[in-house]
Amino acid sequence: MKITNLSPVLLVAFMLFFACNNSSNQEEEELVEDKQMESIEPSATMLWKTDTSFVGSESALYHPEKDIIFVSCGNTDAAKKDGDGFIAILNPDGSVNEMEWTTGLNAPKGMAILGNSLYVTDIDEIVQIDLSSGDIIEKYPVEGAQFLNDAATDGSVIFFSDMKDNKVFQLADGEYEVIAENVPSINGLESYNGTLYGLNGEGLIKFDDNRGYEILTDEVQGGDGLVILDEDTYIASRWAGEIYYIDGDQVTKIVDTTPEKSNTADISYIPEDKIIIVPTFLKNEVAAYQLNLGSDN
Repeated sequence: MKITNLSPVLLVAFMLFFACNNSSNQEEEELVEDKQMESIEPSATMLWKTDTSFVGSESALYHPEKDIIFVSCGNTDAAKKDGDGFIAILNPDGSVNEMEWTTGLNAPKGMAILGNSLYVTDIDEIVQIDLSSGDIIEKYPVEGAQFLNDAATDGSVIFFSDMKDNKVFQLADGEYEVIAENVPSINGLESYNGTLYGLNGEGLIKFDDNRGYEILTDEVQGGDGLVILDEDTYIASRWAGEIYYIDGDQVTKIVDTTPEKSNTADISYIPEDKIIIVPTFLKNEVAAYQLNLGSDN
């Protein structure tokens, strides 16, 4: 457009009009881009998968200081004291660091690191393992335990669940006690900022100081592995082959391996790279998935 013979007043008016119009268009474009980003749902893409050497792989635990992944294996019979349980170590790229780092277990499941020890649930006892050597330091039998499952820590004590007896315990200085009862099918545990969370038959739950709990969402009932990103954001797995990304009230299924009958047991997470580590249990493998988010959160 060619503009000639305009008075200074009209010229300024035209300039303001075009400036406002360009600004408005830019704002509209930015709004569209923001909406497009918001519409992108979280997803996960497989990065690698091991061979089938990880028999009965039930739980994974990333150790950031050593940059390795512990995997509890040997759950050929998840409730039988058959002595075939072991802890393997993987590198973050899926290569084997040490296949039989600790042996002599039965059916090891959940793990937690406290101090220089790895604590592992093993049917009806907690096994303490030296992080430096892989040697078993101590075993803590739990009287009346039926099916000890996951383990977690707040940095001072070890929490662990009995899925069949619907109880949560804590272990401190070699002594254990019940801290919550009547928690239906309690499995996954995780501690975040001094608060204990869990996955049970009712969904994702948050424990209080009075041995009670509230249900945060009932869309992931019967969950297994739990990762907490912040107070409103979680990753939760269900053993049959599903992994969910939970962001407040939004629950998105990001992995579904049920058609392949590949389990998604007790997962772990490498936060720097947003990688989910997944034991496949009956498939005897460990897989890694890249978490993809619609924004940089």
